[in-house]
Amino acid sequence: MVKRTVATALALVAGAAVVVTAPGTAQAAPPGGKDVTAVLFEWNFASVAKACREDLGPAGYGYVQVSPPNERIQGPQWWTAYQPVSYKISTRLGDRTAFKEMIDTCHGAGVEVVVDTVVNHMANSSGTGTAGSSFSKYDYPGLYASSDMDDCTRDISDYGDAWNVHHCELGSLPDLDTGEEHVRKTIAGYLNDLLSLGVDGFRVDAAKHIPPGDLADIKGRLADPGAYWKQETIGASGEAVQPGQYTGTGDVQEFSYGRDLKRIFTGEKLASLKNIGEAWGYVPSGKAATFVTNHDTERHDATLTYRDGARYTLAHVFMLAWPYGSPDVHSGYAFSDSNAGGPNGGQVNACGADGWKCQHAWREIAGMVGFRNTAGGAAVTDWWDNGSNAIAFGRGSKAYVAINHESGPLSRTFQTSLPAGTYCDVQSGKAVTVDGSGRFTATLGADTALALHTGATGCPAPGDGNPVEDPGTATGASFSVDATTAWGENIYVTGDKSALGDWNPADALKLGPAAYPVWKLDVALPAGTSFAYKFLRKDASGKVTWESGANRTATVPADGRTPLSDTWRG
Repeated sequence: MVKRTVATALALVAGAAVVVTAPGTAQAAPPGGKDVTAVLFEWNFASVAKACREDLGPAGYGYVQVSPPNERIQGPQWWTAYQPVSYKISTRLGDRTAFKEMIDTCHGAGVEVVVDTVVNHMANSSGTGTAGSSFSKYDYPGLYASSDMDDCTRDISDYGDAWNVHHCELGSLPDLDTGEEHVRKTIAGYLNDLLSLGVDGFRVDAAKHIPPGDLADIKGRLADPGAYWKQETIGASGEAVQPGQYTGTGDVQEFSYGRDLKRIFTGEKLASLKNIGEAWGYVPSGKAATFVTNHDTERHDATLTYRDGARYTLAHVFMLAWPYGSPDVHSGYAFSDSNAGGPNGGQVNACGADGWKCQHAWREIAGMVGFRNTAGGAAVTDWWDNGSNAIAFGRGSKAYVAINHESGPLSRTFQTSLPAGTYCDVQSGKAVTVDGSGRFTATLGADTALALHTGATGCPAPGDGNPVEDPGTATGASFSVDATTAWGENIYVTGDKSALGDWNPADALKLGPAAYPVWKLDVALPAGTSFAYKFLRKDASGKVTWESGANRTATVPADGRTPLSDTWRG
């Protein structure tokens, strides 16, 4: 398992991580391998399997993390998954058979499976669970009784006291006595059952509320004690329990990283990111699981969320380009009610439908997975910044990224360590030529990025997918459509004029995804021209899908462009 071996190796070189040693050169502990995890939050198992086959495997994700599969309390809310009733695999996300089929499909696509596991506590209610088990608080027949719970049956009251954090109740959830033999054996039995089905690793929910020694004992009972182990350990200044206390068992989720990215991308300068990592007091790179957002933080605005637009997307570009930790890409759904569970009981019929955001498949994010895999363990080189919100850096001779978070365009010649050649920018799909001195000249629009790597050297030929943009056009149409796509898909426009392809999908014009999920394109048309148009989607194989509904219509004004702001009709 790549991530496990990489984390072990990085622990030995942690002291060298993320320190700027000279102008233009930074060093960071390299994660290497296929270490990016797509966290498909509240997706049912059939939908996860489909995503592994169609999106995650082709994009180069190493792992998929799935929501807790075991019996929970009934209800549509997402948090019911974190109130377990038993360790039977049966929820609205699927049964044991569907779970096993999902694992096999993901493995067939080259993607390993990490399971979110809830072993700190049990359900705080009574009734019948999703697998038909009867239960009441402190009594889960055939599994646990009140004698298996910690003696502190009151809520945590003092985060400055480790005993209180480890033994009292988190939000009145019955706290398991993980120091007890029966509890340790039962939890290990559940995890071993998951391993027997092919699971590759675990995310341990609420690990902060379990003593590190208890977790070490439980992990030591596994059929594969080396299985990947990622722990939720939220650190806060002045608290008695800190993430670093858990690195002896496995990786820990570095919540400070996501909080700091929000702070910097929202109101501070990207230039300060040049040494983010251990120099900021984080855990060693080889033990860190990073994220821009997760299911908890996006509901409390503690981190950036999908509602933050370009800031959210650019933060992902940076995280996936920068060699600190192993990144998680949260892929969930839109919500107005913070309690709302996954739409359609977790069934994802199409990205963008029913509120499913599919962040893992956004072009700007998915393209960076290949970037990261290609960069591997290469050190940070050729750092540049403008002292404010425009930065660029390379990863040795393997990759190079530039991010413009300014309010206006950025035009300059960038110095890289890339070999000479023509590369395909994985952000825009446009060709970029690097000369024999490692330089290229480019203009980045406001809140956009450019990313090159030696694994992406071929772009579609002109007329076969490259955007046709003419910023200097005096009259015409400015197309803009909100359309979510899967990896390998692009949005095109065609219409009843030759400049729009005369309704021929082969001659349709590709829109640019720089502001994804909004796709844009400016097209020159004579003043006063009335025209009909429609959007279509093409996948990597050339398959065409038209949007539904009648043809759209517009007229070019006498002076300037007609602004068209549309939403894809599924």
